[in-house]
Amino acid sequence: MSEKGLTRVRNPLSRRTRRPAAPSPEQLKDAVGGLIGALDAGGEYLPAAKTASARKVLRKSSERLELVGGHTIVALAGATGSGKSSLFNRLVGSAASTVGMLRPTSTTITSAVWGEDPATPLLDWVGSANRHRVSRERAERSGVGEDLDGLVLLDLPDVDSHRLAHRAEADRVLELADVFVWVTDPQKYADGVLHEDYLRKRRAHEAVTLVVLNQADRLDAEEAQACRRHLHHLLVEDGLPNVEVLLVSARTGEGMDALRSALSTAVHAATAARVRLLGDLYAEAASLREDVADTEATVEAEPDPALVAGLARTAGVPVVLASVERDYRARASRHTGWPITRRLRALRPDPMRRFHLDQTVLAKGGRKRGKAQSTADAEIGAVLARSSLPEATPAARAAVATLMRRTATKASQGLPPLWADAVEAAAGPDENDLADALDQAIVGTPLRGRTPSWWYLIGALQWIFVLCAVGGLLWLLFLWAMAAAQLPLPQTPTYSGVPVPTGMLLGGLLGGFLLSILCLPLVGLGARRRRRTIEKRLDDAIAGVAKNRLLAPQHELLTRHRQTRENLDRVLATRT
Repeated sequence: MSEKGLTRVRNPLSRRTRRPAAPSPEQLKDAVGGLIGALDAGGEYLPAAKTASARKVLRKSSERLELVGGHTIVALAGATGSGKSSLFNRLVGSAASTVGMLRPTSTTITSAVWGEDPATPLLDWVGSANRHRVSRERAERSGVGEDLDGLVLLDLPDVDSHRLAHRAEADRVLELADVFVWVTDPQKYADGVLHEDYLRKRRAHEAVTLVVLNQADRLDAEEAQACRRHLHHLLVEDGLPNVEVLLVSARTGEGMDALRSALSTAVHAATAARVRLLGDLYAEAASLREDVADTEATVEAEPDPALVAGLARTAGVPVVLASVERDYRARASRHTGWPITRRLRALRPDPMRRFHLDQTVLAKGGRKRGKAQSTADAEIGAVLARSSLPEATPAARAAVATLMRRTATKASQGLPPLWADAVEAAAGPDENDLADALDQAIVGTPLRGRTPSWWYLIGALQWIFVLCAVGGLLWLLFLWAMAAAQLPLPQTPTYSGVPVPTGMLLGGLLGGFLLSILCLPLVGLGARRRRRTIEKRLDDAIAGVAKNRLLAPQHELLTRHRQTRENLDRVLATRT
């Protein structure tokens, strides 16, 4: 996000006002909450180095706020030979910091504390070994009075030291200071180390930055102003147009009143710590915001029908539906078919048994069993069914892979690389896991419904025809036995010229056969209706898998992306 459109925090170092506008504790708390929320929502999908830096800033903010008290930490930083230690001693009023001719001169942190309030915990946190307290008497003798009470002034090692340990120590303390006073001189004020490695990288801390052009006594008035204007021009290029440049001479005391006034303003405002911390939080949020898009795609709540159909094919649903239809016809024939041929039909293989679907069917909607037996059978049947379902063909798998890639591409459109990769990975789960989930969906779906009532009616009629045929057969056998024994035959009733026993036998046989033939269209209609019902159940189950395994992870990631963006924007909005 561009900084040009932001309202800047008024500089606590500015001498234009003694009561500058500064972030309130609520603003700082809101910024901390926003950065924490962003890291919680999307930390694993942001660059690791940036998230580590942001977490470090949060830890530092927590530590610094616990040590706020009434002190303001001001760091004197600069290159070798700029006169930091001389300036430090001039402010303190004594030779508290060592000044030498060798390079580098400052090797450790020297601190000075104004006022009577103890600053030991703060100095322990900063890591200052050389500590000096500026008493009220000394301050009065130096002409400062009580204006600097609460100031903790640090003299840092040189930022351009050829000793890496010295430079690392300076960098460490710069991360902890509330106010930066960059000390330079007419010879090195344009040095690349100062501008490129430090000032330019701390644009977010403009409000707590002051630049001192020391050794101004070496220049005449015109040269000093020209040098000051050029330095300000460089600061503008660094992104620090509002930073004030003071002309100072630690040797003669020139400009020291202006420097003390600026430090006094910062100390009495008592807001520099919050301004600095807010700048840190803002800088981290702005850095993380580069890896978050302004918008994200919308994932449909329901899966694409084409995707559901593709997943159904890979899961072997067409074969299962064919088995369901054949199973319906087989069961219908066992209820409504001609009883004489039922035994022959029973010898045919069960359509469900091929895929062990009959195990789960019985456990869910078939015959009742004992509790222990049904539970065990259900578990064993589920395992057998999942291992017996037909494998997807290469063409079906390729089609589903294409559909999932299309879904992933749509969902990840416009996202930064880490987010896009995560969304695409969520849209393409492990093939074995997906296949297992689809198998579970099929096995967990009841494949049989309630037995139609008309089956029982037709079955009863079939048994009536059987009893009629058996009765006619027994009657005829009785008459045959009587004739064979040459016993007088009873008169056999007739109907339309046909003996009743013969009519019962033939009518029972022919009636049962014709009834089974007449039921075939109804059975076919019922089988197709049952297939459509089970197909709807399986489609719903597979759509649930698609939602839970494909769409839900994508939706969760996009939601986290949105939350990350909103939280980072919340931090950036606190820069008022």
